[in-house]
Amino acid sequence: MPGLDYFSSPSAIIVPSTHTPSEPPSPIEVDSTEAVSARPGCYYNSRLDPKNYLEGPFSPNPATRLRQMLARPGIVVAPGICDGISARCAMEAGFSCLYQSGAATTASRLGMPDLAIATLNDFVQSAQMVCSLDATMPVIADADTGFGGPAMVARTVTQYARAGVAGLHIEDQVQTKRCGHLMGKQVVSREEFLTRIRAAVMARDAIPGGSDFVIIGRTDSAQVLGMEEAVIRLKLAAEAGADVCFIEGVKTADLLKSTVAALAPTPVLVNVISGGLTPSFTSQEAEAMGAKIIIFSLVSCVAAVHGIRAAMHSLKKTGTDFSSARGMDPKAFFEVMGLHDVIEIDAKAGGKAFEVV
Repeated sequence: MPGLDYFSSPSAIIVPSTHTPSEPPSPIEVDSTEAVSARPGCYYNSRLDPKNYLEGPFSPNPATRLRQMLARPGIVVAPGICDGISARCAMEAGFSCLYQSGAATTASRLGMPDLAIATLNDFVQSAQMVCSLDATMPVIADADTGFGGPAMVARTVTQYARAGVAGLHIEDQVQTKRCGHLMGKQVVSREEFLTRIRAAVMARDAIPGGSDFVIIGRTDSAQVLGMEEAVIRLKLAAEAGADVCFIEGVKTADLLKSTVAALAPTPVLVNVISGGLTPSFTSQEAEAMGAKIIIFSLVSCVAAVHGIRAAMHSLKKTGTDFSSARGMDPKAFFEVMGLHDVIEIDAKAGGKAFEVV
């Protein structure tokens, strides 16, 4: 893929590893004054070391801000958003990170289930809209399997970063994937999974200027091959350069605790879906168990289904939307959607279009 320059950085050192000849080695990047301390074959980039993000004000760059949040105390709580309305509501509620759920994106954009139907373009276009609402807000986005082979995974990272996304997760399901909380999942081999992670890391490191974009490795293998294999895959993903590990479908608190311990010091993401495979941990409970990020993938779109269903049934029955509106007039609705920001921009520029609204 043109533009990738993974191995020629002046400070990059390739250390011989135990990989078989068919496995491309990962670089270990170190400052020229430092000795190589990482294990052979493991990716290390001194610029992205968490200690570099511990101090100072939060950055306006969303990817840098996400790294600061990961390096500092406290769990990162990211509610799943499905569209502009849900993103606005999450920001109004005071959340400092958002999660663009693949299932929610597929449902909101296409009206379809999470069965590998949405494309890269669907995901990127949704991300562009969400990230434009607040350019400083970290958005973690689902990238499914990366939508193809290594070149496509690399393109996915580049497209997401350009859209303003702070980080994405790449999983090990087969291309015809499904929601991680449905049955019948199939996963690719360890090596194919690691190829996806390497491609994502390579693409991130090739972004001009030194990107802080966060790569999250996700495995769905726990329900297919068992927890031991899932942990092994995530350890290998971290060695290949994944910044965060995401184990889908952790069924008990003890399993989450043991997974966090096994993967330390790599941060762990847990996905909570009410009624799904993972218990309905609260963010406080997940933090106590050692998780660093908790996402609630379907919180907005499930609530939307309940709310819209009720409103439609009420309209059908009564012939009016008065009760479902609950007193929210058009202006109040637009205020949630950023009405005052638009009016302020117009006024500061000398416009008079919205002096009265």
